[in-house]
Amino acid sequence: MKNKYIINTIKFKGKDVPVISWQLNFSDIFGAVKVRLGIKRDHYRINPGLYALGTPDKASHVFVSANYKLSFDSLRSKLKGINAWILVLDTKGVNVWCAAGKGTFGTDELNLRIKESDLAGLVAHRRLIVPQLGATGVAGHLVKKHSGFSVTFGPVRSSDIPDFLKNGLKATPIMRRVQFPLQDRVVLVPMELVTGFKYLLLIIIFFFMLGGLSSTGYSFTTAIQRGILSSILLLSAYFSGAVLGPILLPWLPGRSFSIKGLFAGFIVVPVLFLGFLRSFSLLEIISWSLIIPLLSSFLTMNFTGASTYTSLSGVKKEMCLYVPIQIIGVIGGFVLWMIDRFIR
Repeated sequence: MKNKYIINTIKFKGKDVPVISWQLNFSDIFGAVKVRLGIKRDHYRINPGLYALGTPDKASHVFVSANYKLSFDSLRSKLKGINAWILVLDTKGVNVWCAAGKGTFGTDELNLRIKESDLAGLVAHRRLIVPQLGATGVAGHLVKKHSGFSVTFGPVRSSDIPDFLKNGLKATPIMRRVQFPLQDRVVLVPMELVTGFKYLLLIIIFFFMLGGLSSTGYSFTTAIQRGILSSILLLSAYFSGAVLGPILLPWLPGRSFSIKGLFAGFIVVPVLFLGFLRSFSLLEIISWSLIIPLLSSFLTMNFTGASTYTSLSGVKKEMCLYVPIQIIGVIGGFVLWMIDRFIR
C-alpha cells in the first residue's frame, strides 16, 4: 500500500515522524470500499508508531489508535482542523474493539509504543486519549506505573471526539453508550455477503448435480430444472441470514443471533411457498422448510463477529449450543430432499 495519506515528515531526535492529512483521498476511500467487500481485509494496515496530524506541538493531545487502516482513517478524518499526535499500536491489522478482546490492543503494546516513540520527550503533558472500545485491553493504572502517562478513555465514536475535547475531555452518557444502529449494520452486510458467497456457490453446484437423480436414472433436463429452483431457494436462505437478519436484528424475536436468524428464515419461507414451493411435493416442502431457516440461522449467527451486542464467551456458548442443531437439521432436510428424488 502506498502511503498517500502521509504528506510530509518532521524530525524528532533523528527520526522521521510522518505527518498525515485530515483529508481522505481517493485511495483511502477506494481501500475502504474494498475492505467493506472483504477484499484484502487482513492486509489493510499501516505501520505502528507515532504520527503527526496537522502541526502538533508539545501541548497537543495524543490519541491512541489501532493499525487497522479503517480505524486509523476514521480517527484522523474526524479530527479535521485539530493538531494532534496519533500513537498507533500494532494490532496485526485488527480494529480496536476486536484487538482489545484479543489482547493486541493492550497495556504491554501501549507501553512499548510510548517507549519506542520517546513520547515523554515529545510532549509536555502526560496524558493519552484511548478509545473506549479499547478499555478491555488497557489497564490505565499499569500504563501510568510503567510509562508515567495517564489514560483518558474517549467516546465510543470518533465523530464525538471534537465535542469530547470541547467538553474538557469529559464524555456525556450518550458518548459512552455502545449502539449498533441500522446504518452500522447495513455497512457490514456486503462483507458478510462476499465472504460466504464462494461456499454458497459450491452448495448450489452440488444441488445442481444431484437434482437430476431419480428412480429411473439421471436426467440433465431435470437437473437443470431442479437446480435452478434449488439455487433460488438457497439464495433466499443466504439473503435472509446475511441481509434480512442483520437489518431486522433489534426487532427479531430472541436474544441469540441464531434464534433471530431462524425467524428471519421463517419470514422468507412463506413467501417462497407462495411463489415456488406450491409446485413441490410435501416431502420437498418439509426439506426446504428445514434447510432455509437453519441456514439463515447459521449465517446470522456469523454476524456476531461484527456486532457490539455479544462477547467472545457469549459467541462460543451460542456456537456450542446451536451449531450442532443447525448441522443436524440441514443434513436432515437434505436427506429428505434426496429421498424425494427417488419416490416421485
